[in-house]
Amino acid sequence: MFWNILARSSSGPGRRPFTAETRVRFPYGSQLKTKIKDMANHKSALKRIRQTAKRAAHNRYYHKTTRNAVRKLRGTTDAGEAAEMFPRVASMLDKLAKRNIIHKKKASNLKSSLAKHVAAL
Repeated sequence: MFWNILARSSSGPGRRPFTAETRVRFPYGSQLKTKIKDMANHKSALKRIRQTAKRAAHNRYYHKTTRNAVRKLRGTTDAGEAAEMFPRVASMLDKLAKRNIIHKKKASNLKSSLAKHVAAL
């Protein structure tokens, strides 16, 4: 079950950097394992809380991964490596914008500034 995957690991208290079952890394620990403390009165409301928590963890992971990729591209000084990385990072930004994790204009501004950086190398 999904909850068993997010159990505490031996690598630290509450940390599960990589799950072998799903091959997904949750960098913020097992946040979905927490008990529901909301005052939900219906089964559908409890389910909605679970879905929202799962979706938020998923979105947080992909947003953080993209931010790290942008940071890595900005730190690159090799023009060939930067030119190779740029389409992948631009694609990641477009996907975040498509899923409304970030605003589409923010994605556009980031891609523009990264394109300037790559061209200047």
